[in-house]
Formats: sequence, structure tokens, C-alpha cells
Amino acid sequence: MMSICILDERIIFPHPDFAEENGLLAIGGDLRPERLLAAYRQGIFPWSGPDDPLLWWFISPRLVLFPEEFTIPGRLARYRRGSSLNCSCDRAFAEVINHCARVRLERGESTWISAELAASFTRLHRLGYAHSVECWQNGELVGGLYGLALGKVFFGESMFSRTRGASQFALIHLVDTVLRKDFRLIDCQMTTSHLLRFGAREISGKAFRSLLHHNITNLNPQESWQHEEPRHH
Repeated sequence: MMSICILDERIIFPHPDFAEENGLLAIGGDLRPERLLAAYRQGIFPWSGPDDPLLWWFISPRLVLFPEEFTIPGRLARYRRGSSLNCSCDRAFAEVINHCARVRLERGESTWISAELAASFTRLHRLGYAHSVECWQNGELVGGLYGLALGKVFFGESMFSRTRGASQFALIHLVDTVLRKDFRLIDCQMTTSHLLRFGAREISGKAFRSLLHHNITNLNPQESWQHEEPRHH
């Protein structure tokens, strides 16, 4: 068993190859925007339970979605055609991340989205790095997702739904948006049967790092995605 690195004030992470078999790479540090950007650029992300110290992970194999491989399941496509839901980007970032945490708590589950993590991602949103997709019904926020955009990669963090199909419609809108922006990859982190239905697939950690290297050439922030016109489904 490898020893787990304890982070200090320096924004330095061990190489992802040193992650344990379950993906755990390091403990400690903080959630400053600078550290989060440095982590995600290497495919490392924070994920801790409410009673855990701050834990950092690099998962291999990695579930990813290549936007051009995205598929919409037939039943969802039929439902979507008759739905009144519509989507937007970057219009309610803080509300989306708070809903993502609350929905899990309402189901009696724990959440890794602590108040500190939510505040850090909201700051990254203001800086132009984090983005949200919202799903609306009659002016009410009923679903959405959020994540981090670096270079041509979108790192998906979490999604929520309060009505049938809302989070899935948000995912469809995300893929439409990143395709128009010529993004090459959506990081889904961990494998779920739900995402596999949409065309996501597993790749090795080494292949994932190579994709990050080629598609994140700088850490420049992006303009708000709010100008993306809402689409009715």
C-alpha cells in the first residue's frame, strides 16, 4: 500500500500514478480557486463525506463522454418532443449547486457539496471557470447541472432533478453548448449506468491524462455562457 500524501499550503499534488487502487491520492490542503484549478487540470478532484478530512481523488478507469458520441435514448427523445421544459446556461449558478446538495439531503443521503465547496465553486463561476445549465418549468428551476470548464474540457460535478427528465434535458443542453464551443471532452468522473445510456465510456487514467494535456493548453477563464439562448424541448 502506498502512503497517502498530506497536502500543505503549497499548491502541489502528487502525480496521479500514486493514487491508491480506489482513487484516493491526497489528504488536506484547502479549496482555494488556485488549488482547484491546479487539481482539475491534472484530473484530480475533491470528494469528501461530511465527517471526512478534505480528500483528493484520481479515478482510473475514468468515465468520459466525447460530445460527438452523445446519444439520446429513444424513450427520452419521445418525451422531450412533447415537454414544455426549457434550458439556459449560467443564469442561476448558486441555486443549481445548492439544489444539487439539497436534493441528496432530502433523500436521506450524504453530500460532498459542503458550504465551503459550494462557495469555492461559486467564486470560480464569478471568475469565469465554473458554469451551470438550468432547466425551467413555468419559470421555476426544476433541474440542472454544474461543472468546471478548462480549455476544451468540461468537468461535470453534479446534477439534480425535481421533475421528470429535467437533469437529462440539462445534460442534452450541455452537450449542445459544448459542441458549439468545440469542446473535446466531458469528464463524468465515476461510472454510472445512467451516463452509459448517453454514450459515455470508460478510458484508462493514462489516456485521460493525455486528453487533458492536449485539450487544456492554458487556464484562461471563459466568458459567461449566459448568452446561450434558452432552448425549448
